[in-house]
Amino acid sequence: MYTSPLADAPAIREPLHAPVAHLVRGEVTEGVHYGSVVVLGTDGEVDFQLGDVEVAFYPRSALKPVQAVAMVRAGLPLDGELLSLAAASHSGEERHLAGTRRILELAGVTEDDLRNVTDLPYDPVVRDTWTRQGRPPSRLAQNCSGKHAAMLYTCKLNGWSLDGYLDPGHPLQQAIAEIVEDLTGQRIARVTVDGCGAPLFSVSLSGLARAVARVTTAVPGTPEARVADAMRAHPEMASGSGRDVAALMRAVPGLLAKDGFEGVEVAALPDGRAVAVKISDGANRARVPVTAAALARAGVDPVLLTPFAGEPLLGGGRPVGSVRTVRALDPVTQPIRV
Repeated sequence: MYTSPLADAPAIREPLHAPVAHLVRGEVTEGVHYGSVVVLGTDGEVDFQLGDVEVAFYPRSALKPVQAVAMVRAGLPLDGELLSLAAASHSGEERHLAGTRRILELAGVTEDDLRNVTDLPYDPVVRDTWTRQGRPPSRLAQNCSGKHAAMLYTCKLNGWSLDGYLDPGHPLQQAIAEIVEDLTGQRIARVTVDGCGAPLFSVSLSGLARAVARVTTAVPGTPEARVADAMRAHPEMASGSGRDVAALMRAVPGLLAKDGFEGVEVAALPDGRAVAVKISDGANRARVPVTAAALARAGVDPVLLTPFAGEPLLGGGRPVGSVRTVRALDPVTQPIRV
């Protein structure tokens, strides 16, 4: 564990977001996306920031790699596809459901022991097929079921009660909170409930970037490195087919990336360079190009990031505009090839 003293919890106040992307149609700015961006260098220090990167915010599912590290530190023996699934916001594809069932089987528990909410699959195509087949919402189909199955497995291994495993006072959640503070380097500002029902810890955007950078720079064989290796080797298990975050990890060698609801994304390279993004209005159409621009600012070859520059805006079925990141995000040096 890291032994440096923890910084105070970030302040809880209205964030001072800045413009990060413009919605341009026919060369007229139709809208502005606000948000915050932080870029860390290889030394872990802030190389660039835009907006408010030290205010308390909720990382949502972008914190899942850290939660997975905490479970591995507590004895979770998963690796490969199943460990990637433990850190997933999955699409509800059959491989995700099969993997979650396998984790439950290894734990000696059943789907009835899960306490995440019921839902339809996250992927719209998978969800439409599911609906046509008359299948109802289920805990297994909900995008966090892999994490919840891993939580149950961790509890069984440690002799912790399965009842109330989502209570912030439960030993599992206390262990996760400790690792969140350990890896972010700061105290948690507030604890609430995420969409799936699990505790959600509020940190800063810079703290989130630090945490994932520490995961990607960890010594091989450590819990952090095991999580990073699993997610990078199996990005579709941590997300899904056709998901932008999986494509980004495939495109940039060594990159670990994780998205979260409400416009959050974090990404880090093996040398410690890291970025974290929060889009104020939660729009994915801004999250993807802003993350790509932040990575270019961090030194990733922009050619690798071209597919993530943003989808065109259509008018009458033809491109008439785009989402364009602000000039402050433009790279200022020649890219470092990765």
